[in-house]
Amino acid sequence: MAKQRESEDRELDDSSEEEAVERGAEGEEPEGDTSTDADASVREEAEEPGRAVTMLGTARYVHAAFFGLGVVAAFLCGKLLLAGWNLVADWPEAVRRFPLLIEYGEEERATLTLLVGAVVGVLLVVWYYRKESVRTWANEVALELSRVTWPNRETVTNGTMVVLVASLVATVYVTLLDRFWGYLTNLVYGA
Repeated sequence: MAKQRESEDRELDDSSEEEAVERGAEGEEPEGDTSTDADASVREEAEEPGRAVTMLGTARYVHAAFFGLGVVAAFLCGKLLLAGWNLVADWPEAVRRFPLLIEYGEEERATLTLLVGAVVGVLLVVWYYRKESVRTWANEVALELSRVTWPNRETVTNGTMVVLVASLVATVYVTLLDRFWGYLTNLVYGA
């Protein structure tokens, strides 16, 4: 009974997300004020164990993607800043004009550039997250991916085995042909 209710709740969450995305894309305003009904349903769902994850629906994937992009952006910005700092620090004219460049050691430079990279990554993610078009696109992608029927483990294993066996057969066949034609070529032209 609880599993059936969870699946019905998921279907309702997905359909209401679809409608919200469609309304956002068409520029329509939601009909009526349903904030009290939504607040009550959220409170009821929050009381059930294990419902916190499913309350977000596909939005949790969007948030995770933005978080992941922020981490990648912070890492890349930190590494680029470190490479730039090290490059400028090796240039004698720059060191003569700005002696502060070599005041910090390699490890201190890495720490400072990583911190600056983290700030840049956070600002970049916040800037893109605040853009309505980017968020709408990300929500639509997550919604479409939630509709995909992913293969189960057995199907993936069987497909992988077919590919491996076919590759092995093709490798043996091409190897035998190569040896055969090499033998014939040596007979005709001599070695």
